[in-house]
Amino acid sequence: MKVRDLYQRGTGRAVVVGGLVLFVLVVYVLVVLGGGVLLGRTDSPSAALSVLATTVVALAFAPVQSRLERISLRLATPYDVLTRFAGGVDAGEGDAAEDVPTRMSRLLAQGTGAQWAQVWLQGSGQLSLAGRWPAEQARPVVGADDPLSLPVRYGDQVLAELRLQERPGVPLTAVEERLFVGLAGQAGLVLRLVGLRAQLEVRHRELQERTRELEGSRGRVIEAQDAERSRLERDIHDGAQQHLVALAVNLRLAQVVARRSPDRATQVLAEQADAARLAIVTLSSLSRGIYPQMLADDGLVAALRSGLAASSVAVTVEASGSGRPPPVLEAALYFCCMEAVQNAAKHSGATRVTVGLGQEEGRWRLDVTDDGSGFDAPDAFAAGTGAGLMNMCDRLDAVGGSVTVTSRAGAGTIVTAVGPARDRDV
Repeated sequence: MKVRDLYQRGTGRAVVVGGLVLFVLVVYVLVVLGGGVLLGRTDSPSAALSVLATTVVALAFAPVQSRLERISLRLATPYDVLTRFAGGVDAGEGDAAEDVPTRMSRLLAQGTGAQWAQVWLQGSGQLSLAGRWPAEQARPVVGADDPLSLPVRYGDQVLAELRLQERPGVPLTAVEERLFVGLAGQAGLVLRLVGLRAQLEVRHRELQERTRELEGSRGRVIEAQDAERSRLERDIHDGAQQHLVALAVNLRLAQVVARRSPDRATQVLAEQADAARLAIVTLSSLSRGIYPQMLADDGLVAALRSGLAASSVAVTVEASGSGRPPPVLEAALYFCCMEAVQNAAKHSGATRVTVGLGQEEGRWRLDVTDDGSGFDAPDAFAAGTGAGLMNMCDRLDAVGGSVTVTSRAGAGTIVTAVGPARDRDV
């Protein structure tokens, strides 16, 4: 802290302490000594008068101290008041943004001796009262002058307005006017910082909410992966594994039979060709459910056209531009599209679905549009219904993308999936 600041604080404190000491001495002289003279007891102080003086001091101490602090503030220079205000803000006094306008109006009222002071903040094209002093504002005096006001600017932007009401017959002095102007000049930066702090708090809350959403999304993705793994294990056990076990048993049987009846062994081996083909078909079907080979080899458009060829509704796949999305995004868009088309076929009664793929503002965009019955999308998300919708959102969210659903009853549905165009953004 600078020496000048220490001196200023010390001077104000000296005024308050000196005034309190003088107040105690005056009360003692008037009550104890003056009362003793009136009672004719000048040889020794009266105990009753001493108790009375102590009571008077105790009851009046706080009001007198408050009055002395106001006087010390009135005696301070505009620099002192402005330094006190700036120091309070720098020290973080009053964490809430609304404390700054209140403290500003208090210092303005106390420093100028005004009847009241107010701080009006600019927002949404109009001014609104944000702070005032005193808190219980007195009624306007009949015949009083109009309040004084000054705008608070930050650059070319008007952030607030300071208003104060002079006491009747007591106009502001030149020093008090400088304080008024100086506070209005300094308040611009302070209010700008308050606004930035409020914006940071809002952004912080948004990031916290986003973090909770991501945690929930990751949890659902993990649960979906576990469920899918269990399904694949069951399908492999009940399907492909049974075919392969039967094939192995029959091959051993053919080996045993070959020693006794070669003709019978030939027949058994011929039958195993069909069993082997059936096992291959089963494994191929399982692999397509995991990751289509055509998606890796030929890209998203070819994989979608192949995968949707057997759909129960007519599907048209249109692509614009060139290139391919990053692999993880490509897979997410593929399964999202398959889910959307499946939902349209099962629930909407659609007769035609159009799939559009292209790049927009450096991001890949996939639109699935159907002519079905539509539904109330906000209500579906709010109610937590529609596991398919949630799966699509989680898939794209996991790779840095997003899914939006536009639909209403009788107007069809548009599912839009958007994701980053570069690998490092996924």
